[in-house]
Amino acid sequence: MGGKKVNCPVDMISRHLPGPVSRRSFLHRLGGGFGGVVIQALLQQEARAGRKMEIDPLNPFKPRVPDFPARAKSVIFLYMVGGPGQMDTFDYKPVLQKLHGKKLPDSIRQAILATKHANVLHGCKDEILGSPWAWKQYGQSGMWVSDLFPHTAEHVDELCFIHSMQADSNNHAPASYQMHTGDIRAGKASLGSWTTYGLGTMNQNLPSYVVLFDAGPLGGAANYGNGFLPASFQPTRLRDKGTPVYDLLPPEEFAAGQRDSLDLLRTLNLEHREARAGLTELDARIASYELAYRMQTAAMEVGSLEKEPEALRRSYGLEHKDERTQSFGRKCLMARRLVERGVRFVQLYDMPDKDGWDAHAKLEENHTPRARWTDQPVAALLADLKQSGLLDETLVIWASEFGRTPIMQGDLGRNHNAAGFTIWMAGGGMKAGLRLGATDDLGCIAVERPIQFRDLHATILKALGLNHEALSFETNGRQERLTGVAGLAHLIPEVFA
Repeated sequence: MGGKKVNCPVDMISRHLPGPVSRRSFLHRLGGGFGGVVIQALLQQEARAGRKMEIDPLNPFKPRVPDFPARAKSVIFLYMVGGPGQMDTFDYKPVLQKLHGKKLPDSIRQAILATKHANVLHGCKDEILGSPWAWKQYGQSGMWVSDLFPHTAEHVDELCFIHSMQADSNNHAPASYQMHTGDIRAGKASLGSWTTYGLGTMNQNLPSYVVLFDAGPLGGAANYGNGFLPASFQPTRLRDKGTPVYDLLPPEEFAAGQRDSLDLLRTLNLEHREARAGLTELDARIASYELAYRMQTAAMEVGSLEKEPEALRRSYGLEHKDERTQSFGRKCLMARRLVERGVRFVQLYDMPDKDGWDAHAKLEENHTPRARWTDQPVAALLADLKQSGLLDETLVIWASEFGRTPIMQGDLGRNHNAAGFTIWMAGGGMKAGLRLGATDDLGCIAVERPIQFRDLHATILKALGLNHEALSFETNGRQERLTGVAGLAHLIPEVFA
């Protein structure tokens, strides 16, 4: 090149190495350096693949040490099936009230159409529907709450509101699956199953994961099931009235010999299992027989709500004139009794019928009774947990699969809205009296601090002392996580006290 010397990269780097270095020696050292980079990457990959979970198949709920100090020991998840309207409950929008009956502003329409949530406008009239309920500010935090929830409103200073939740689907079942399992597809493991898989139980005489419902969530058992996790981590459904579990008690004539029968059955099952290692359904069956035996006293005692003071039962609505308020009140009281006895996760659905909060028409006729059925019991649960000191170690979550549109659908109804909606949490290390995120002036789409379900899940697991990336389970040759592919989910640090 015209006799001009060109500096070789090897020459340039070798100047900074101690002593004379030949090119062959340099390349050898450089290769070792690449090896170190590869090893480091592999170690990081192994760490992300998850901590070693040593699960005893015959004692799957043995307590396990969390990844770091936990803020919460238990979770009570209050699931409002069907999608209550955020602008009718906890997300006050005075502009919405002023524009009632008018067309949706082009600025908001264009903002929505530019996102993946454009379908929230489908099937709606071009007419804004104001909230039919009055609003007031409550507590020292000055939170706005509609007249739908006068009892819960008295506890706003204990609540941590997120006003900018977003789901990936605008349909009930997929969005509900995502809220429960992190995926819009059925078949994944639920938050409750992941929690018990990661932590075990604090009470060997009761299930670690309990569900309470009448009609259940839209999409069925795939919402709360164990998915690909071992069968032991599926929930146990308890009833709030009568015997908590069907066929829990043996007929009187067989009661005396029950222990001998179970011992014989266990021996035969263990012999059968020896040739079928890894069959988790069989392991779960053996463990469930023993748990059922221990539950015969413990579960019956949990269901004995009449042992609670009369004033407390009345506060939960157990003497309310509305049977559905009574029913939800019993579920909430049972939830408190369950976490008090060491149950790790209680999933509670308010669904008494096939509709839920799905108000495509006649919004007032839909939301008013559902608020009446749930408001007093939820408020009583918060007060009861706080009075007993359990709120500090119990994370209470109030949520649904999505919210509703500010524009009208059908006869004074609202359509599904996954673009921006409200949930709240309380206790379990959450920052009380916080409002995080915001939707636009009409409550249609999250415009400040949008939050995905995977971020919420990561934050819930953090409150329980679990690393959401380390908590994984290998299935079909890959590591599955509640929060999906490593690195996608992010904690919501603002919500921690």
